[in-house]
Parts: sequence; structure tokens; C-alpha cells
Amino acid sequence: MKWKQSGFYVLAAACTSGAAAQTVLIPPALDASQPVTLTLQPGEHSFDGGPATMTLGANGPVLGPTLIVHRGDFADWTVVNALDDSTTLHWHGMHVAAHHDGGPYSPIAPGATWNPEFTVLDPAGTFWYHPHLHHMTEHQVSMGVAGQIWVRDPVEQALPLPRTYGVDEFPIVLQTKDFDAMGMVLAGTNADDVPMANATVGGTLPVPASVVRLHLLNGASQRVFQLGFTGDLPFHLIATDGGLLPAPVERTRLRLAPGERAELLLDCAALEGTTFDLRSFASELPSATYGAAQPGMGPGQVLTGYAGNPLNGNDFSFMTLAVGPAAPYAVFAVPSALDPSHVVPWSTGDVTRGFTFSPSAMGQGALNAPFLINGAPFAMDVVNFEVQLGDVEVWQLSNNSPIGHPFHVHNTPFYLLDRNGVAPGPEEAGLKDVVFVPAMQSARIVMQFNDFADPVMPYMYHCHMLVHEDGGMMGAFVVVDPAAEVVEIGSDLRGWAVPNPAGENVRIGGLEGPVRVYGPGGIFVRDFTAERHGTRLDCAGFAPGLYVAADGAGRTVRFVLE
Repeated sequence: MKWKQSGFYVLAAACTSGAAAQTVLIPPALDASQPVTLTLQPGEHSFDGGPATMTLGANGPVLGPTLIVHRGDFADWTVVNALDDSTTLHWHGMHVAAHHDGGPYSPIAPGATWNPEFTVLDPAGTFWYHPHLHHMTEHQVSMGVAGQIWVRDPVEQALPLPRTYGVDEFPIVLQTKDFDAMGMVLAGTNADDVPMANATVGGTLPVPASVVRLHLLNGASQRVFQLGFTGDLPFHLIATDGGLLPAPVERTRLRLAPGERAELLLDCAALEGTTFDLRSFASELPSATYGAAQPGMGPGQVLTGYAGNPLNGNDFSFMTLAVGPAAPYAVFAVPSALDPSHVVPWSTGDVTRGFTFSPSAMGQGALNAPFLINGAPFAMDVVNFEVQLGDVEVWQLSNNSPIGHPFHVHNTPFYLLDRNGVAPGPEEAGLKDVVFVPAMQSARIVMQFNDFADPVMPYMYHCHMLVHEDGGMMGAFVVVDPAAEVVEIGSDLRGWAVPNPAGENVRIGGLEGPVRVYGPGGIFVRDFTAERHGTRLDCAGFAPGLYVAADGAGRTVRFVLE
């Protein structure tokens, strides 16, 4: 399968012109209030209806089922790793304990099983799952592992909204990928010139002549989308990352950065027999945005492989919507109000923190260098700060780099207070967990940490451009309860562990005398006597995850078992 001709993809051009060769794939829906098993597995998938290529997926060759749960349900989800590499599975945006979060500190070895169990605390919204293994996130997501999670609650269920899965309510995963001359998926490049919806290139989505509900996810590795429909067809935005807005917001455009989600209502009642495209109007994106004609602040800042990508600065289509007859139980009106409780409850916080984004190199090569948060790259054995249980925190995000970054916080959703001191518009009034911060601009977010204290297992914050995340634009924090009787974990990491991550054995140095080892969730697992020059620790039988070894002098070592 040779897609590439003279450096440009034939199918990318076909999709841009609105050609439609096959029906958009709709992942199966699972009732995730019952026990669910997700098997991460290799497979083969045809993105364009032609010869298949090697992919990764959950319970199938590509993407994964849509998990549908209700607020208050008990989630008993088992993840089986049938891949050749270690992986994780992160429940992006969901409010869960750190040891259930699926970040890089919860690796699943090949052939191993991980079984997080938790009560769903989130309000109605669109969340998603994807791998989060450090240095491997972009590769495994690009190869196909991603799926949506829909949470229902009484407020959402009382609204007259479309909710017939695959008929008038659809999960839509938007991505752009790069393929080599043989049609194999390539990761970590800037030649992501094949757009697709639900792993379908140039596809058609049949929709009824009524109100249609689209759960949109930007699952791309780096690209920002400026979404709209041909003919500037208006739509109503009803929800963002963390749930419903107070009221629908009518728009013809929606900027969606990597990791962000949005729910749209589209009135197709008078459009039966017509077709139109969901597009990214990339020609409208400002410079210094991945997807615009110029990725940096000026023409002197270049990104390897970017200039030859035909999607950059040009409009293109993801899929064609074909309107047929109205279906049973059709909805023909957009509600005037949604969830008025979703308004910013705080203007200040108990704590204010600053996060500065910067490139690790300046000049023309700045866009190709790793990006940093507060001047440092991510390290698995460093927890950057502690959050006090119950505190409201305001985070000041300052982007001192020449490209925009989508910033994601694990643990709890947040509200956007302002951008450059200006209050956000109604389209950003609801709960979020990803905020796009343009180059040389700032934003403030506010959140409260009400539960899930754990002095050992961290949560993450990072850029959701996956190439940047894998390159170290990430940090870790723990939530601590000062009133709880917990093990005292020192912040002075004067010890070391090799290898890290480790297998069944790890050598720990820098600690001396009696040492206690705590595993995922802060649970004590064993003790041993250490010598400062190094002591071998047998970890056979230990579960994968983050461990902390602490001696009587307060010296600590953090290490990860795969």
C-alpha cells in the first residue's frame, strides 16, 4: 500500500476535497457500570478501505469501545496488556485516586493485568482513555489505542438530548497520522498529513434529519483543530472537557487542542438528503499554533518536517455527514438551559502556583528542542510539589515559548479564570482538564483538591502535545492530608535506584540502616537493612507501580517497577 506520491499523501488530498469512500467506523458501546475488560492488543486495520496496516487497539485492531457509565456507578475495569511492550491506561479527565489514574507510575508489563476499581464521581461529560507510559505515549496512541468514556447523571438525563448510540449520538475521535511509503503508521514526526475520524479516512457518517449529538475528541498527537462545517453551518456547544455548560453556545467555529473534548448539537431537521463536511479551517489558525502555516512566532523558527505538510495552514475535511430520514425517538429542539451549577465558584485560592513553559534551546531550533516546565524536564524519581488536601489552588500558566501548548492536569477538573487577565467567553465557562495557552500568553486556572490524599503516588500535569510530553514537558505532584497519620516521606531525594524503571531486582543506594518500602497507595510492603554504597532489593512478586524506600534519616528513593 503506497500512499505517498512526491512527498504528499493522495488520501489526504482526497479527504480535503470531501471525497467519501466508506462509512465512518463507530466503536461498540459497553455498559461500563458492569465489570469491563479492555485488552490492549496488536492488530491490522484499513484506514481507507484498502490494504490493512499494523495497528494497536483495545478489544479490537484500532481505537477501543465507548465506555458508558453513570455518576455513582462502581467501575470494575480490568486492563489486559497483550502488547509486546509495557503500557499504561489513563482515564483522562476522570476524578480517581492516583493509583487508579493510569499514569506513568502504573506500568502494565506485557502479559500482565491491571484492575482499577473506583466509584465514578464525575458529572456527565465526555472523557477518554489512552496509554500514558513515559517516552511511549505518542507511539502507542498514534498506533491506535484510544477510546471515549461517557458519564451520564440525573441532570443530563433530564434534558431532551439525543442519546441513541450510533443513530443520533456519536463518539468522534479526530486524528491526523503519518504513514510511510508502505502505509505503516509513523510516530513522532511532523508529517501527520492524513486526517481521519474514528480511524476512517474520507468516510461518511449517516445522520438523521433531527438534532444530532457529536462527542468530539481531539486525539491527535500535536495538531490543533479549528472545527466547523461546510457552509458555516451553525452548531450549539453544550459541553466541554468536564461536562455540561450552563447554557448552549451557538457557534460556527470551535478550536479544539489535543486532549480537549466538546459535545455539539447539530440541527439537521431541514437538511434531509444533503451532505456536508466536518472540517478544520486551519487557514484561520494564528501563527505559533501547531496546524497553522507558521508553527512558531516568526519565519525564522522552523520545525523539522513541518513546511512540507499540506495540512498546515490549509483547510481540510475529516468526514462527510449524509442526512437521511429522522429516526425514532428523534429530538427536534435544542434546550435553552443545561447545567447552571457549572459556574466558577472561586476567584482566589489558598495557594497560588506558577508554571512557566519554555524551550530548552533558543533561536531557530527552539521548536525542535524539548520543552520544559519551570526550567526542568520530567524525572520519574522527582515529585515537584505537594498539594494540601482540601485546598483551593490557583495555577498561573505562563507560556514563554514560541508555540502554543495544551496544558492538562490529572486528579481534578478546573475552571479557567482568565486569559491574559481577561475573563473567558461562554464557550470556556464549564469544567475543563485541558487548557490551550497560546505562545507568549498566560492563563489562570482554579481547582480544589477534595479527596484522594496519597503521599506516595503522584498525579501528573503536562503538555498534551504528546511529543512534548514524551520529551519531558511534564511534572508530578502528590496530595497530602496533614491531619492523617501517614508515613513521613522526605522530599530530599538523596538516594538512587538502578535500573529505574526496574524489573524483579533493583539496586538502591544513598540510604543507610533500617529501610521501609511503601508501594502503590502508600501501603507498606517490606523492610530491609541498607548500606549506603548500594543494596540489592529483590522485588519478585511486587505489583507494578511506584515504590518509595525511606530510611530513618528521612532520605528517600522513588523507583518504578514494570
